[in-house]
Amino acid sequence: MNNIIIVTGASSGFGLMTAKALAHAGHTVYASMRDTAGKNAPRAADIADYAKTNSIDLRTIELDVQSDASAEKAIADAIAIHGRLDVVVHNAGHMSYGPAEAFTPEQFAQLYDINVLGTQRVNRAALPQLRRQGRGLLVWVSSSSSRGGTPPYLAPYFAAKAAMDATAVSYAGELARWGIETSIVVPGAFTKGTNHFAHSGTPADKQRAEEYANGPTADFSEVAFKGLASLEPEDADPQAVADAIVDVVGKPFGKRPFRVHIDPSEDGAEIVNGMADRVRAELLRRIGLEDILKPHRIGA
Repeated sequence: MNNIIIVTGASSGFGLMTAKALAHAGHTVYASMRDTAGKNAPRAADIADYAKTNSIDLRTIELDVQSDASAEKAIADAIAIHGRLDVVVHNAGHMSYGPAEAFTPEQFAQLYDINVLGTQRVNRAALPQLRRQGRGLLVWVSSSSSRGGTPPYLAPYFAAKAAMDATAVSYAGELARWGIETSIVVPGAFTKGTNHFAHSGTPADKQRAEEYANGPTADFSEVAFKGLASLEPEDADPQAVADAIVDVVGKPFGKRPFRVHIDPSEDGAEIVNGMADRVRAELLRRIGLEDILKPHRIGA
C-alpha cells in the first residue's frame, strides 16, 4: 500500500535516510525541514534531484517543529493534495554536549522545545485528520539514552529524549481506540555515519564549562568517546534505523511492534524498556484498560 508520510527533521541524518528509504519502498514521502528557501535550499534541491534520478515520490516541505503555524500549514498542505495522511515519523531533534551545570535553563528549555514540544505541535496538526480517518501510524524516533546506560555531558539531550519517549507511550494508549498505531524506534549511540555529535550544541556558560574541562572531570570526553567507539561494531550502520522504520510502516495493521531497538552497542535500553513496557501492560490490565494495549479499527 502506498502511504502518505511526513518525516520531521529530514534535512540530514536518520530523517533523510528514512525519507529516502520510505520513498524507495513505494510511499509518497514528505521530507520536512525548516528554511527550505534559505539555509536548507541546497538540501531541498538535492532531494528533488535524488527523487528525479531514482524515480521515487520524495518531496520536501517547509515544517519548523518549533512553530505551531508552520506545523499546521505543512500538515494541511499535504492533506489538501492527497485527501489523507497515513504516517507521521517524529524524527526532528537536536543534541547538546557539555557539563549540565554549564547549560542555562533557557538552553534546557530550547532543547525540550525541539525534541518534545515539536512532536506535540505536529500531533495537534495531524491527529484530527488521522482520527477522522480512523487509522494512521505514529513512528517516534526515541533514543536508547532514555533508559540505557548514559555517559556524562549529555544531560539536556537525555532528559528531552526521555520526555519524548514518555509522551509517545501515553499517546499510544490514548489513540488505540481511534485506530491509530504507535511504534517507538529506539536507536543506540551511532558514533559514525550521522552528524548528530558534530552538530550538537554547546553550553552558553563558557566559564563553568572551562572549570569542568580543567577539573577532575577533564578526561570525561576523551574516555567516553573512546569507550563508546569501542562498544560499537565496525559494521554498525545508521541506515539500519531507516530500514527498521520502513519495515514497521510496511507491516499490516495490528502487526506493527510497539517498540523496536537498533542498538549495535547494546547499552541495556532494550532490557530496561522491556521491563517498563511489561509493567505498563500489567497496570492497564489491573485497571481495566487492557484493550488499549492494541489498536482497534473504529467500529470493529
